[in-house]
Amino acid sequence: MIKKGLENHRDTKVENIESDLVVVGGGLAGLCSAITAARSGLRVTLFQDRPVLGGNASSEVRLWSLGATSHMGNNNRWSREGGLINEILLDNLKRNKDGNPLIFDTVLLEKAYEEQNLRLHLNTMVYEVGKKAHNIENVTAFCSQNSTTYVASAPLFCDASGDGIIAFLSGAPFRMGAENKDEFEEGFAPNVKDYGNLLGHSLYFYTKDTGKPISYTAPSFAIKNAKELPRIKNYQLAEHGCKLWWVEYGGRLDTIHESEDIKFELWKVVYGIWDYVKNSGEFPEAENLTLEWVGTIPGKRESRRFEGDFMLTQKDIVEQRHHEDAVAFGGWAMDLHPADGIYSEHNSCTQWHGKGVYSIPYRCYYSKGINNLFLAGRIISASHVAFGSSRVMLTCAHGAQAVGMAAALCVENSLLPKDIALQKNIEKLQLRLNREGQGIPSVKITDPEDLAQLAKICCSSTLQFSGFVPSDDWQALHFGTAQILPLSANQGYDFEIDVDAKEKTSLKIELRGSSTSDHFTPDIIVDKQDLQLEKGKQRIKFTNEGMLPRDGYGYLCLLRNEKVSVRLSDERITGLMTVQNKVNKAVSNFGRQDPPKDIGIDSFEFWTPERRPKGKNFGLSIQETLSIFEIGNLLNGKVRPGANGRTNAWVAARNDVNPTVTLTWENPVNINEIRLFFDCDYDHALESTLMGHSENIIPFIVGDFLVKDSSGNILKEVTGNHQAMNILKFDSTLSTDKLVFQFSKGTEYIPVSLFKISVF
Repeated sequence: MIKKGLENHRDTKVENIESDLVVVGGGLAGLCSAITAARSGLRVTLFQDRPVLGGNASSEVRLWSLGATSHMGNNNRWSREGGLINEILLDNLKRNKDGNPLIFDTVLLEKAYEEQNLRLHLNTMVYEVGKKAHNIENVTAFCSQNSTTYVASAPLFCDASGDGIIAFLSGAPFRMGAENKDEFEEGFAPNVKDYGNLLGHSLYFYTKDTGKPISYTAPSFAIKNAKELPRIKNYQLAEHGCKLWWVEYGGRLDTIHESEDIKFELWKVVYGIWDYVKNSGEFPEAENLTLEWVGTIPGKRESRRFEGDFMLTQKDIVEQRHHEDAVAFGGWAMDLHPADGIYSEHNSCTQWHGKGVYSIPYRCYYSKGINNLFLAGRIISASHVAFGSSRVMLTCAHGAQAVGMAAALCVENSLLPKDIALQKNIEKLQLRLNREGQGIPSVKITDPEDLAQLAKICCSSTLQFSGFVPSDDWQALHFGTAQILPLSANQGYDFEIDVDAKEKTSLKIELRGSSTSDHFTPDIIVDKQDLQLEKGKQRIKFTNEGMLPRDGYGYLCLLRNEKVSVRLSDERITGLMTVQNKVNKAVSNFGRQDPPKDIGIDSFEFWTPERRPKGKNFGLSIQETLSIFEIGNLLNGKVRPGANGRTNAWVAARNDVNPTVTLTWENPVNINEIRLFFDCDYDHALESTLMGHSENIIPFIVGDFLVKDSSGNILKEVTGNHQAMNILKFDSTLSTDKLVFQFSKGTEYIPVSLFKISVF
């Protein structure tokens, strides 16, 4: 028994923590930063002020995580973010392909729990910063659940808190609101008076069919005029969760200090909308529906943005400007919302896409005023317009991985965040990120420590591509459809395809390319023909006379004609796919983009993929064999296809059931670790919650493989793999002059493929 009398004052329990890195904020960005640093050997403390990890992606808010793939609704081919966040998404797909947000919580918690170097504090709010000059010395936090105050000291800090609590308290320079058009020559900068400065919060709800009539009485605070809301026309009973992102409010208010007021207004709106649905008589089909869940905290989009040594702007995105210190990439549209949200007469969002992904420089990820402070998540150094793209969670997480790795370099070499921006150090950071599968398209990497680069490499077979094996599946050309193939400049090709015409008609065929080697937008027509078709099935031939201006991906486009069907193939092969000139309203894709001429954004068509099991390849043949899957691709450092027309993959022959890759050295080498990078289909969006997926393992990934030495002894055997990157570590150093990798073919229609082998 504890018994105490009256005292003048009591303090909470205080615990002091010494770390190498303190991360504040447990959303996807903070989590990825913390785990990356911990895996690199740093002692990391992670403070999260909520009871679960994930931030807006958690079960508290339930927003799906998205990034450069943009629901597969843009021209950013093979653009899903790599590295740790990709590992998380693939784990979530394996165990949670239907998108249960509670299961995603456990995936994230498990990732943190498994890291011995990571100390996680949930329900712990940082409220004070201790400084000396322009350096943070410690932060003070309080846990509401165990009534303990923590004082965490470290040489380095990372603010991934969303509102930038420690950056703000430390006095770091920041911005809040929209710049005018002139400051960065941003034509898309909003008219602040009419459109507003800030994006608002959103609150989601779920509904459930109970199988019996359910009545509903609204609380007294619910709005009574939901039928007058400009956005109510968007509502459909089949939609719930984050598909209701347009239930937004607060952009005219202080999105930090008035956040609770914004939340209560959104509660009023949500319960008022449901009152209208249940009791207006306009939705009789809602009779058996009930509210299953309403969010208790809103998803916040925007507040402070902190200044680094570089500020990302509209031109960086539109022009795909190259940055020597690129450590991440983005590809979501520049996506701004009217400040009045659900009460606005404007469209619920205005999205303008770039032709391809853009790189984000390292200089955006640290404070230009506080010497030992990293920035991660939506608070990085960006203008309001550029923030409209960089703010989405997978882009935030991708950049945060770079922060975690940069922190490791700082600790190892007694450096500050700004020092990493120097060329000799940024190259080290890019190299380490590449080893983890970060896959930044614009960065060329040569790894001097990779022993595979010194080996002679050979394989049991290589697929020489001359077309796809046709199936009995036919697809009507309700939309223009294109087969994407790596083609050479200044060369003619003979393509043959089977089509079926309902009646005599003409079919327009075009061969297209991209205007630069940096994107996958088919914005150049190099040849076109108008073929006359007879009724019935027939084989057509297209021979291009116009030539691609450079090596790259070509697009064999069959333009829309609903009277014609094209024969498909069941084969799926790494680096090859079809796209369609179709609409995806969810990301403001209406087939093409034609912005106002004075806002500095490109006009172009969208050619986008369909999700599996759809999106099959054409059953076409090519007279010219394409040597696009050579074994040397495994040593070029890339882990995804490139817009320059390189598949960057080795693919085994179709009939090679147990293909092998062999590395041979002139003399024995000492090996501690092997890294293999498989094809996880970076083109496929892996929304984390609500939106389900047709499969729980990406079908291109090799599930079973083994590694042998020169004597045929099995060194490592892996079964049931579902990850893109496999790290094989040896308990003691292995000395050998030969490694043989043997892979098992998983499916009849997908040959074995691999992007990269590294040996250390």
